[in-house]
Amino acid sequence: MLAAAASVTSRITLSSAVTVLSTEDPVRVYQQFTTLDQLSRGRAELLAGRGSFTESFPLFGASLEDYDELFEEKLALLLRLDREDPITWSGKFRAPLRNAHVHPRPYGERLRISVGTGGNPESSIRAGLLGLPVVYAVIGGEPERFAPLVDVYRQAGEAGGHDAAELSVTMSAIGLVARRSQDAKDAFYPYWLETMKYGSRARGWPVPSRAEYDAWTRGARSIFAGSPQEVAERLISVGRLVNADRYALQMDWSGVPHHLVMEAIELLGTEIMPLVHRELGSSTVD
Repeated sequence: MLAAAASVTSRITLSSAVTVLSTEDPVRVYQQFTTLDQLSRGRAELLAGRGSFTESFPLFGASLEDYDELFEEKLALLLRLDREDPITWSGKFRAPLRNAHVHPRPYGERLRISVGTGGNPESSIRAGLLGLPVVYAVIGGEPERFAPLVDVYRQAGEAGGHDAAELSVTMSAIGLVARRSQDAKDAFYPYWLETMKYGSRARGWPVPSRAEYDAWTRGARSIFAGSPQEVAERLISVGRLVNADRYALQMDWSGVPHHLVMEAIELLGTEIMPLVHRELGSSTVD
């Protein structure tokens, strides 16, 4: 899908949602994304994480008992693949590599590899120590609660000897933009609810009520569903708090109609971006 997007675009970053590296082969993942990077002339971004759900573990024959160890080993291999050619490596969870050339190589010197996390402090520390960009997946609650994790990330980056300019923070939110605030809230609700029902079945979450949803969307407090002015104000306030380099707004949840997403993207570009750039300078909204 990202390769298809690469063929009809020229400037946008082409990033996945989280690639669940724990149950993937880092060599194959690296080849897929470097191919995309070549096709897009350096616009690919690999977002590596452990994932919010665990269905991929039994599906691909991995043990949940190895949850942390799998990710640590595979992330380390992924980074070495990006920096070494040829590579000699051995580990616990895949066959060793002996003087192996892994192709294609990235379009530039390195592939952009970011770490996705839902709020685990150890993930922020790991990303900081490695000097990798971090992406915070905020799918519930107010984004302000992630500010201490951003501080931990930057402190770990400094401890790891990385220049502050190398440490990139992407905040994220879920929601939808429409010209009228209530239209955005009403349109997003049934699709957001379907996702919550799935989480309830898979994780045992209580299904939130409409009253709770209304509270979370009031002023785009936790769910960024609202008018361009509302969403811009939230992006600006949270961006100032955590000094984010980028903000990602996830709108296509459980089948939000395509025309509504396209209208929201247009509003992001024409009305929200100018307000955010005016207040925050070079910050970026994706």
